[in-house]
Amino acid sequence: MTIIDRAVRKAGPRLRRDFNEVQNLQVSRKGPADFVSIADQRAEQTIYEELSRARPDWGFLMEERGEIAGDPNKPRFIVDPLDGTTNFLHGIPHFAISIGVEEPLPNGKREITSAMVYQPITDEAFWAEKGRGAWVQSERLRVSARRDLGDSLIATGIPFMGHGDFAQWARIFGAVAPEVAGIRRMGSAALDLAWVAAGRYDGYWESDLKYWDVAAGLLLVKEAGGFVSDFRGGERMIERSEFLAANDALQSRLHKLIAGALR
Repeated sequence: MTIIDRAVRKAGPRLRRDFNEVQNLQVSRKGPADFVSIADQRAEQTIYEELSRARPDWGFLMEERGEIAGDPNKPRFIVDPLDGTTNFLHGIPHFAISIGVEEPLPNGKREITSAMVYQPITDEAFWAEKGRGAWVQSERLRVSARRDLGDSLIATGIPFMGHGDFAQWARIFGAVAPEVAGIRRMGSAALDLAWVAAGRYDGYWESDLKYWDVAAGLLLVKEAGGFVSDFRGGERMIERSEFLAANDALQSRLHKLIAGALR
């Protein structure tokens, strides 16, 4: 965590400076409504340099550079240097750096064991280690204790140009919205999950996400006492690109609503 913290705090000030000069950034298109900025690339370069210097034999999976092979018997870093790029480019101060550490298991699988989601504007570092809980700075995080959907605030992501299944999202929204106190779409999956871990949101669902969007956030929720699953309550989140997070009571109710909407 010390190494990750050092990396995000080196990249963070530059992101803050670039955010304040967002009108002058050079912006290119990667695809429909999927922007990459010079700030994004610089942040990833800074993070890569810091982490690779400390762990030269570890691999990387990064949003911009893709996969960089390391020792297959060692962990690898999962990095999103700027989650919420569209917010950033529109001057909306809601974005984050997301870093997870994925370790190999004896059975051949891999799991996230350390994670940090860092919000440069608020200087909040949400972090977790497997078995040690989830924290923001030095304060312990716990998921919301609400048990009634009618009192709950739920976060989501909405499909946009070239991304996602509008019809599926509309069916899920139609099932969930009448049952809850409110739904929010803020534009950063990493921060959405961190805020579920912090109890600011009571639950969250979204699909069509990349691994680097959610790797750190999923561990945060689990270490804060929450539950994560695919839309049918199973564990095929990455395979299906379906992500649902909440406390135990709301998780059960939400996945039943969503699964029912998808029948």
